[in-house]
Amino acid sequence: MSAIEDTLEDLAAEFDVLGDWEERYRYVIDLGRELAPLTDSERSDANKVRGCASQVWLVTEPDPNGSLAFRGDSDAHIVRGLIAVLLRLYSGRRPEQILAFDAKAAFEKLGLAGALSAQRSNGLASMVTRIRRDAEYAAA
Repeated sequence: MSAIEDTLEDLAAEFDVLGDWEERYRYVIDLGRELAPLTDSERSDANKVRGCASQVWLVTEPDPNGSLAFRGDSDAHIVRGLIAVLLRLYSGRRPEQILAFDAKAAFEKLGLAGALSAQRSNGLASMVTRIRRDAEYAAA
C-alpha cells in the first residue's frame, strides 16, 4: 500500500469511530479549523478554484524533493474541512502518486460521496481537478 493509501486508511478509521454523518460533518468542520489561514495575497484570482459555490483558494508549492505541498482556504466552514481532508491525502506527495490516486473511490470509502449536496460534491471535484492539474504540470 502506498503512503497516500495509508493516509486514506487512517482517515477512514477516524471517520468509522464517529457514529452518524452529523458527527462526521462536525469532525470535518473541526479539521478545517486547524488549517493555517492564507495571506491576503494568496487569496488571489490565480489561486481561486473555479467550479466551487464557495470561495476556495488553493496554493501549490513544489518541494525541492519533487513532491507538491498544498495549502488552501475557503469562506465556508465545511469546505475548509474538505480542503483539510484533501491536504491530508495529497500534500507532500509526488505528482505520479497524486495522479495514480482514485479520489472518487476515496470519497466513497470515507462516506463523503453520498453525504454531500450536489453543489458541494461538484466543488470537491473541482478542487481535486485543480490538484491533479497542478500535478500534471509538475510532472511535465
